[in-house]
Amino acid sequence: MFETLRTNSRAQLVLGLFMGIAFGFLLQTGGVTDYNIIIGQLLLTDFTVVKVMLAAVLVGMPGVYLMKEWGWVTLHVRSGAIGSTVIGGLIFGIGFAVLGYCPGTVAGAVGQGALDALVGGVPGILIGTGLFAALYPVLSEKILEKGPFPADTFPELLGVNPWMVVIPVAVFILAILAGLEYLGL
Repeated sequence: MFETLRTNSRAQLVLGLFMGIAFGFLLQTGGVTDYNIIIGQLLLTDFTVVKVMLAAVLVGMPGVYLMKEWGWVTLHVRSGAIGSTVIGGLIFGIGFAVLGYCPGTVAGAVGQGALDALVGGVPGILIGTGLFAALYPVLSEKILEKGPFPADTFPELLGVNPWMVVIPVAVFILAILAGLEYLGL
């Protein structure tokens, strides 16, 4: 069933559209498309964004590995490097600092009618993507592939079964979420 879905480009487009709508809905429902909540996170006065992100990792990480174990998915992890991580972080950080939104929250904020996200965020994403695409040949050779990571995932790096990483990280995330709740943050 999943192989058929994977090879059907029309189904992939429809699935992508619905997953994008669901993602935006969940971002909006979680409150992370609200400019004031995002700024509160950056000022360390509102931890809604951290809670939503950690909850997503807590559900997604074991979910992905369970689906892999059951044969429902095949992971295609792209190799990383220090160069690509630094460039990606700079591009993301500049956009976040200038506008106060990340690409996902821009889309969610536009969907809920935020004009600042529509006027600043959408053109910013298009311009940034265009510049990156134009500069990619030069960046790829000179920066992006510098300092390759020794492994694609932490379990590979540590040479252990993925569950030896997933379970402790899940427990750690639960502890952080419980601590934030206990502190009233």
